[in-house]
Amino acid sequence: MISSPPVAPPEPPDAPDRLKKQKTASLALYIGLVLLALWVVRDFIAVVAWAGVIAIALWPLLRKVEGNRWFTGRTTLIAAVLTLLIALLVVLPVGIGIAQALREAHDLNEWFKTVQENGIPLPDFVQHLPFGVQQISTWWQANLTQPLRESAAMKGLHSPAVVTLGRHFGARAVHAVTVFAFMLVTLFVIFQAGPRLSGALLKGMRRGFGDDGAQLLQRMAAAVRGTVSGLVVVGLGEGALLGVAYFVTGLPHVALLAFVTAIAAMLPFCAPLTFGIAALWLLSQGSVAAAIGLAVFGAVVVFVAEHFVRPVLIGNSTRLPFLLVLFGILGGAETFGLLGIFIGPALMTVLMVLWTDLVQ
Repeated sequence: MISSPPVAPPEPPDAPDRLKKQKTASLALYIGLVLLALWVVRDFIAVVAWAGVIAIALWPLLRKVEGNRWFTGRTTLIAAVLTLLIALLVVLPVGIGIAQALREAHDLNEWFKTVQENGIPLPDFVQHLPFGVQQISTWWQANLTQPLRESAAMKGLHSPAVVTLGRHFGARAVHAVTVFAFMLVTLFVIFQAGPRLSGALLKGMRRGFGDDGAQLLQRMAAAVRGTVSGLVVVGLGEGALLGVAYFVTGLPHVALLAFVTAIAAMLPFCAPLTFGIAALWLLSQGSVAAAIGLAVFGAVVVFVAEHFVRPVLIGNSTRLPFLLVLFGILGGAETFGLLGIFIGPALMTVLMVLWTDLVQ
């Protein structure tokens, strides 16, 4: 005798509603857990974001090196070398600057002692100014030409506020070093993951948002990569041009000053800080014409680079209009700080994609 197969019990009438509620509850639980996880690692979000920006910028180089037969299967070695190069690019300029500052510290200390005992004499260029000579001379004689040991400014250097500021600066420096170390570790892990990581991200975007989501992710990565390239290329160009100006005007330590200018110029509108200080130094030495010439030349170079060259370089790689690139860089920097320089153009890419899909 053949037994009949068991008959499944009929589903209760409210089964679809119960299943829908369970899915909604599961979604709410997942969202809550994700938000909780982000809150736990909130101090490391910026670290991961910086590592992601650098990894996106160097991803084509990573893939090219991995494709070489000499480096096939040596992902860990490639990741270690690239991470070490990034560390050196940051540590070397800081080390050079500290070494230069230590070399100049003795002369600065001697000048500081002289100022305390004898005051600061009136610079010669003040007498050649087209206007305000009498007012500047009177103020200088009253405040700076006398011995400054008992002045309010010197006493203020030993005030509790200055001591607290120094401690705060030291704590911020330690925090920055710690963040940089964690960023290097994260960057090494990303490089070591290599193509597996990018493939998993694209697969997840396709599964969650379809092919349009994967293409949007690729365009956002291209926006970040183009922004980094534009910042580096323009920064090096500004540093080279202003380095020539430093040499012509007779400034000391031209190579170091040009290098610092190039690093500063990689950030929008930071180059004026370097050539402005250089122009003020020339002015204090009585080289009025050289100071004015350096300031005017630097202003022209920065204006052309920041308003035309940089947006064009970034816009060509991301296919973004000039204004969107400019607004993305400036608005991102204002909203998210230094990291926003790279986030802004990526968000403008999303806005451009949405607009294109809307009008088509």
